[in-house]
Amino acid sequence: MTVTTEAPAIGDATATRDGPAPPDERPDQQPDERGAEAAAALAGDLDEGFAVLYEAYRGVVFSTALRLCGRWAEAEDLAAETFLRAYRALCGYDPDRIAALRPRAWLLTILMNLWRNGLRSAARRPRQDPLEDAGDPTDPAEGVEDAAARRETGRELAALLADLPDRQRAAVVLRHVADLPVAEIADVLGLPQGTVKSHISRGLARLRAARENDPGTRRPAQRGGNR
Repeated sequence: MTVTTEAPAIGDATATRDGPAPPDERPDQQPDERGAEAAAALAGDLDEGFAVLYEAYRGVVFSTALRLCGRWAEAEDLAAETFLRAYRALCGYDPDRIAALRPRAWLLTILMNLWRNGLRSAARRPRQDPLEDAGDPTDPAEGVEDAAARRETGRELAALLADLPDRQRAAVVLRHVADLPVAEIADVLGLPQGTVKSHISRGLARLRAARENDPGTRRPAQRGGNR
């Protein structure tokens, strides 16, 4: 089966046209509604079910990878390797184990493990390229001006996220890019829910402070009006 990393536009709650303003804490997100369908399809026929799994989760896997690593090409590699490892694992699972899967959390756990392994490898060598390819996937109907503004926002957000401690970055991305509920994030990261909430809160606070202290992300002062 051919795995590609083309993804729909990312619903990035941490980015706006005026800059990557982190959102306030939001009510818990909805559970994985497509999980049961994907798991049932996989249990019935592995290859056909994997196509269902891929179509259901390729967007969230790539979006999460992009915001974790900040580079388009690296995100493509992470997403492709995630699905490749998932398929290999599924080949060794019996139908009962497949039927019991929670596919979104399972896939994102694989992605997180790959990303962490990459961080450990990267720590042993100098960074070769800047965070310059972190714009969101292109919407064909989007105007040139909007696309340019969104790409700049993506670069700014990538730079801000890159400065977060790894666990805070992972928690913020899973919450506000992947839209996972706290309980599911806790499963993906292998942490208590209280610790996850703390990482999210502290990560958002760091993002807000970094953005406020970075002149490049501030809105220009409006001219005119009352003095």
